[in-house]
Amino acid sequence: MSDVATLLQVQIGLPQEYGSADAEDPMDRAWTTGFFKQPTREPVEVDWEGIVGDGVADLVNHGGRDKAILMYASAHYPVWREELGGKVNTAKFGDGAFGENLSVSHLQEASVCLGDVYQVGTAVLQVSQPRQPCWKLGRRWRLKELTALAVKTGRMGWYVRVLQQGTLQVGDALQLIERPAHDWTIARLNQLFYHDRKNLADAAVLAESPLLAEAWRGEFRKRVDKGS
Repeated sequence: MSDVATLLQVQIGLPQEYGSADAEDPMDRAWTTGFFKQPTREPVEVDWEGIVGDGVADLVNHGGRDKAILMYASAHYPVWREELGGKVNTAKFGDGAFGENLSVSHLQEASVCLGDVYQVGTAVLQVSQPRQPCWKLGRRWRLKELTALAVKTGRMGWYVRVLQQGTLQVGDALQLIERPAHDWTIARLNQLFYHDRKNLADAAVLAESPLLAEAWRGEFRKRVDKGS
């Protein structure tokens, strides 16, 4: 097997309505989400907002140029299937299960750094922030605790912004062409954001980092200003 990071699956989809307003089970009640994406092996076009033909329902907390495309490590799925056992349909819990656009090989939160720039097909993408999983992850798999488990394990994925529009498709290599912040892996960012809340020195550094998505910079600024 090649040791080059590769696009294993590409998923896109527009928001759809699911469930029923009068359902008794909260998991079956009406909701709108773009989580249920479909794989495609055709070339897809990437613009400043993400993959053309893809979309999100919650434009306040999702989408935008800093969160144009979501990536996820394919290597996490065998681990999840083993850990979750009979709690989810393991036959379907593979690439795309976390609602990511790009399922990738040979990259994980411990090896991807903030600001990393990748050439993928003819597009150029830059890592902008870790993914913050919301309640919809648990709703998708009818497993309320899944969101908290993702945070606990750090297996959440990461977002990229688009530096150069282009096209990409399954099988494309992710060629690392720049690494401006080699000390700041996605795993370290997650640790600081969720667990090391008293580390104000690092929070102050990230609050001023132009590489980090503005939403996360704002959170670190508030933490520094508050002093905790």
